[in-house]
Amino acid sequence: MPHVLLIEDDTSVRDGMELVLRRHGYGVETAATGEEALALLAGERGARIELAVLDLMLPGMDGFEVCRRIRARTATLPVIMLTARGDDRDIVAGLEAGADDYVVKPVTAPVLEARIRAALRRAEPSLRQGSDGDVTDLAGLVIDRAGLTVTRSGTPVPLPPTELRLLLELSASPGRVFTREQLLASVWDHTFLGDSRIVDAAVGRLRAKIEEVPGRPRYVQTVRGFGYRFGPL
Repeated sequence: MPHVLLIEDDTSVRDGMELVLRRHGYGVETAATGEEALALLAGERGARIELAVLDLMLPGMDGFEVCRRIRARTATLPVIMLTARGDDRDIVAGLEAGADDYVVKPVTAPVLEARIRAALRRAEPSLRQGSDGDVTDLAGLVIDRAGLTVTRSGTPVPLPPTELRLLLELSASPGRVFTREQLLASVWDHTFLGDSRIVDAAVGRLRAKIEEVPGRPRYVQTVRGFGYRFGPL
């Protein structure tokens, strides 16, 4: 049974989401504040949490800071952020803080559950690309597709599941141009019309970790008007 941490200060919303998730077979831990959520993750119960659903508008420490602190603690916990409005600045800031995906409230139960299932699938280590011994070494960036590890100039680069999936997808076909819609479908498992900002934010976070100069990317290159491709230059 996957365990989800639901971080939401509105009691009625939190209780409703908890009921829905439990009906779908999830174990649920809840927190009404960011401080409470971080304390829970640091404790014994936090060890079994496999995904966090995080509201951005929390009392005290807001969701942006909570997400940054989660990411500073672990690169592997999927985070889906909830926002009460589709404000571009909130969405982009949340994604840049390290969220893997977002949904705008009010969210229907099928949409939330589908996003959670997709995020958990991305985090499954069994879903590997490539075969044993399949290692890509491009100008100091080494991608071990079987071991699911990445190093740059000999230094390990820990990547959250979504960013790792993105790198694996792009690097599997060097030189191929992927549209944002193709990446949403293959990496995020979004089979509906998605939001390209999710892709752009993940690319930005990935570049910050694997590129020597993120503003002049050598590996993950933008093809204006189309999408992204994997280098190197």
